[in-house]
Amino acid sequence: MPQLTVITREGEERTLDGEAGLSVMEVIREGGIDELLALCGGNCSCATCHVHVDPAWLDRLPAMGPDEDDLLDSVDDRDATSRLSCQIPFEDSLGGLIVTIAAEE
Repeated sequence: MPQLTVITREGEERTLDGEAGLSVMEVIREGGIDELLALCGGNCSCATCHVHVDPAWLDRLPAMGPDEDDLLDSVDDRDATSRLSCQIPFEDSLGGLIVTIAAEE
């Protein structure tokens, strides 16, 4: 089972077992981390699942779509590593991925 490392807002590092086929958002929520609000449930209509992806992993992710890009424009904490975790499919090839939960808006 692939693993996802999540760094919480407090800086705690947690490693979660993730099921391939879920989104990174779903892995985080099912792993018991409640900092990620994900108010829209993964429908790419809010930015409450914003994470920062470890730069070493950015080129392994699917390209960002225009809806995700527009939503990320609405957050104060956006940078070059910003992604919406609901838009990252968690697959076996992403085992070891590291994300940091973005600051609360």
